[in-house]
Amino acid sequence: MRLKDKTAIVTGAGSGFGAGIARAFAREGARVMVADINTDAATEIAKEIEGQAHTVDVADDGSVASMIEAAHAVWGKIDILVNNAGITHMPAPMEDVSEEDFDRVLAVNAKSVYLTARHLVPLMKAAGRGAILNVASTAGVSPRPRLNWYNASKGWMITATKAMAVELAPHGIRVNAINPVAGDTPLLKSFMGEDTPEVRAKFLATIPIGRFSTPEDMGNAALYLCSDEASMVTGVAMEVDGGRCI
Repeated sequence: MRLKDKTAIVTGAGSGFGAGIARAFAREGARVMVADINTDAATEIAKEIEGQAHTVDVADDGSVASMIEAAHAVWGKIDILVNNAGITHMPAPMEDVSEEDFDRVLAVNAKSVYLTARHLVPLMKAAGRGAILNVASTAGVSPRPRLNWYNASKGWMITATKAMAVELAPHGIRVNAINPVAGDTPLLKSFMGEDTPEVRAKFLATIPIGRFSTPEDMGNAALYLCSDEASMVTGVAMEVDGGRCI
């Protein structure tokens, strides 16, 4: 029960890494808000873990404000936020990615971190504590070709994590990130462009440990960074990547 009596919001928790993180948090005693743009997916995971479902568009200020308000109204506090919701553009030469796709990737992967901070940081400052976890990517450390603007958005998240950490540390708020390698999640096909045995083998060849990451891997890493066990850890971007970035 490492998160007993803690409350947590996990965005993009209706599937993939977010669902893995939500499950790990609930298993360890946290009360979890499963926030996702897909209402049905959020409802299904929330029912499984006996949490709350909330529909959110993390790129929209009003929607993010409503999410924070709803959680605070029910719990009276928000101890943990996981900025997990994320998207990518399809693999393409950088100059061929449409402006629409570029704007969408930066809005969901970068602007969302600003919006959640805008509405949650004042509450955490008032409480004198809190933990924020940003789900970045190995793409922000060791970029893959043809995913240029996705890579850049995740690099932004890593820098934002460190900047947030140093500013918020005096207020008792820790901010960390995890950098997953590609996982067998709904986003995998988008990263690869096409899901064939040959393309999968090419991706796996870049991961020394020899497998894709799993939602459980991310749940375990997030659990540590958001627990009191990591009370001296802030500003870290932990690679959970089977050695890809070595």
